[in-house]
Amino acid sequence: MDPNIDLIAMKVTARRALTAYIDEFVLQPVDDRELSSFGAGSHITVETPSGAMRRYSLVGDGSPASSYTIAVKREADSRGGSSSMHEDAKVGTILNVGAPENNFQLRDASKYLLIAGGIGVTPIYAMAQHLDREGKAFRIIYCTRSAEDTAYLDEMKAAFGSRLTVHHDDGDPDKLYDFWDHFEDVQNMHVYCCGPQPLMEEIKALSGHWPEGRVNFEDFKPVEVVREDDVAFDVELAKSGATVMVPEDRSILEALRDAGFKTVSSCESGTCGTCKSRMLAGEADHRDMVLMDEEKDDYIMICVSRARAGGLVLDL
Repeated sequence: MDPNIDLIAMKVTARRALTAYIDEFVLQPVDDRELSSFGAGSHITVETPSGAMRRYSLVGDGSPASSYTIAVKREADSRGGSSSMHEDAKVGTILNVGAPENNFQLRDASKYLLIAGGIGVTPIYAMAQHLDREGKAFRIIYCTRSAEDTAYLDEMKAAFGSRLTVHHDDGDPDKLYDFWDHFEDVQNMHVYCCGPQPLMEEIKALSGHWPEGRVNFEDFKPVEVVREDDVAFDVELAKSGATVMVPEDRSILEALRDAGFKTVSSCESGTCGTCKSRMLAGEADHRDMVLMDEEKDDYIMICVSRARAGGLVLDL
């Protein structure tokens, strides 16, 4: 946890299952403070019960806000964030939460196309609610595997009617939604897309001829933290003399946390720079999006990067 980030204690005051794998959590401050307002597309950083820092989109928009509502999917390959939310964040649980941030903000346009895939519906649902209140023209395309896997399905059908297109592919690649008709001709509208990486890559490819800034994406996983060919390695902590083994399916930061060492982190996705650590020996496999080339011999982002060969010695 980054001591420079202003986290407040919030209590889980309500929780409900949206699908077999997605739960909604309502968070309220443990004191009487007024929460920061936020716009559609905003997210918050949550210190999950496991200690992992994760970013979750806020459902709806609030000004002023009396609570924060998030929806969390339990990922099959969870490394401790979503699984600990589902297992340990019960009603009454206290969580440390950061103020809302918005890197996926709606821009003024004459009309909008909102595209959601799976759990990516959370910011898209918030945007649709905002645009509906503003009387703006918009259409939603919401893609999931099945009706049972579709969070907020009934609420969105009731709220948006014919403006909502829901498509289920049953997990069959031959049944994927065909977006080409929406992008073949450049239109005077803005597009907002959030969902799995394959969906966003498809939209990027189809919209390559559109003007810059017209098609926007929300992506909390800009890098692969763990890859199939990763191997275990040792990290020596120079200040304590301890050596920690980093398994092939864990990051350095997670391995240190698992071993009981306090870690400083925020995004845990290689984008913020909070966990930047001095590297005293070894060769790093850099996977972050922060370090300058001239820093890469001496520093490493321990939330995503690994040893290229052998082990590492860190100034920790």
